Amino acid sequence: MLELRGLCKSFGAAVVLQDIDLVVREGEMVFLIGPSGSGKSTLLRCCNRLEEPTSGVVIVEGQSILRSRVNLNQVRRRIGMVFQSFNLYPHMTARQNVTLALRKVAGKTRVEADTIARRMLDHVGLSDRIDFYPRALSGGQQQRVAIARALALEPRIVLFDEPTSALDPELVNSVLSVMRMLRDEGMTMVVVSHEMRFAREAADSIVFMSDGRILEQGIPDQIFGAPRHPRLRDFLSSIMQG
Repeated sequence: MLELRGLCKSFGAAVVLQDIDLVVREGEMVFLIGPSGSGKSTLLRCCNRLEEPTSGVVIVEGQSILRSRVNLNQVRRRIGMVFQSFNLYPHMTARQNVTLALRKVAGKTRVEADTIARRMLDHVGLSDRIDFYPRALSGGQQQRVAIARALALEPRIVLFDEPTSALDPELVNSVLSVMRMLRDEGMTMVVVSHEMRFAREAADSIVFMSDGRILEQGIPDQIFGAPRHPRLRDFLSSIMQG
């Protein structure tokens, strides 16, 4: 579904990603973990060209998305993204936030877009909040609107960039339950998150990053139960102490 080969990203003299190789198969939930500043979010943003890689290859469903003539709107319809800060338009209702891309990007009529928005908002448990503005929604509800917006375009893969880090602790589970539901439905997902318990129980594969490199990758039992790299052992130790 998604393949990165030799991916590098620099901002001026600062090297943020170094020779990243990663394969995400259809239906997998892959977690990216690691200390702050390790390049996780930058890697995610390179996957849909919100950041332009300095070098390397990004392949989605067998096609390179770094070609000069690639249609970025088409690429981003196939790769949904959910951000840390929700990124909802405050002057639009939940329904309007979901229908905007459907009409502007997918070319749906108002009626078609409304039908899809209602279905997606119901899917994330917000059918009773469809005409509420973001200010009238909790953080967890706003993030679920953002997930509904990403799902509305029928992406093949969804990228989650710290989807719960801006939420109060009691609201986190409402978002994780939606992500768990999507996993059970077979959605391919790449998740940057510090929710280690969720990663251990829900991920198919966990990737540990530090200083812009992938240092270890494996199934949850191996990563959490028998970590090999000393940096990973130190990271997990600091997380457990925290």
